[in-house]
Amino acid sequence: MRALIIDDSAVMRKVIERALGQAGLDLSEVLQASNGEEALQTLRDNPGGANALGLILSDINMPVMDGLQFLEARKQQNLAPGVPVVMITTEGNETFVMRAIAAGAQGYICKPFTAEQVKARVLPLLRAAV
Repeated sequence: MRALIIDDSAVMRKVIERALGQAGLDLSEVLQASNGEEALQTLRDNPGGANALGLILSDINMPVMDGLQFLEARKQQNLAPGVPVVMITTEGNETFVMRAIAAGAQGYICKPFTAEQVKARVLPLLRAAV
């Protein structure tokens, strides 16, 4: 499975990638983007087929284009429509959670997080997407 991790911190992208591995996900490739705009371009460059993405994890607070704007643009441009999106962010208040869900996120994880929390949120989404 391929995953796309969107976060403006390269260190956090690595932490998330490591947590996915510790959660037992078999990742063939991890694509990375430092903001929503880069992520949209990554989705345009990887349209699907046998090597389609299986999961997107995104921060909310990022420069250029934040995670909520990314979700809305992804929906408007119909990019990777069946791929589950999980927000991983410090924004844990209910307003942000509801906005993210309304914009197309299927899950939400607050930083700091553990590999077990990632597993608990991500695996049910992946099973449902099959």
